[in-house]
Amino acid sequence: MMENTKKILVVDDERKIRELVRLYLEKEGFEVGEAADGQSALDLYKDEEWDLIVLDLMMPGIDGWAVCKEVRKNSNMPIIMLTARDDEMDRILGLELGADDYVAKPFSPRELVARVKAVLRRTKMAPLPEQPDGAHIIQLPGLSINPELRLVLVDGRAVNLTPKEYELLYRLARSPRRTFTREELLETIWGYDYMGDTRTVDTHVNRLRDKLLKASGNKSSYISTVWGVGYRFEVK
Repeated sequence: MMENTKKILVVDDERKIRELVRLYLEKEGFEVGEAADGQSALDLYKDEEWDLIVLDLMMPGIDGWAVCKEVRKNSNMPIIMLTARDDEMDRILGLELGADDYVAKPFSPRELVARVKAVLRRTKMAPLPEQPDGAHIIQLPGLSINPELRLVLVDGRAVNLTPKEYELLYRLARSPRRTFTREELLETIWGYDYMGDTRTVDTHVNRLRDKLLKASGNKSSYISTVWGVGYRFEVK
């Protein structure tokens, strides 16, 4: 297996679905692991290094919601959720728990592979251009953002953000007091190939605000809503 081969963990209690997804992913050069239930998924997640999880929601015992919540306690690894119900509330809850994308069953294996590739592209850390030491670090009152380390400090305390939350914060903080539309943020952060809608932006901004507010001791969430338009970053 090549050194840069991406490892995908496929979690689903239906063997035929796991085998189908594995077949299509391996055809595209991915290394694939399988788990038939939530506990096995958590065990594999802790024992090995993975680049992305394809996670079924409706499983007996430990379900996909619980697995996602556990993973998000200490990892920003991309997660694509699978569910048999194309329900808006399921989609929103999945995003609130930290999922990066959402696919409803029955699904096209080719579409799923395309979404895996798109999520990996969006979460890949792009190399920074050569700059003088520290020139690219954003330093604002109470907030420090280091793009090279993807490290966010609020009042000196590190804040654990998902890839999308980090990208949203960095994009907004680079242009304080500038208003970004939801459509602009969706295209910039999720990319033109994203199949969701602007409510995805709202969900991620709300989660980002909560984390920043908690880290600042309820002093500031830094991000304000411009009603009917979008969001902007406010300097304290």
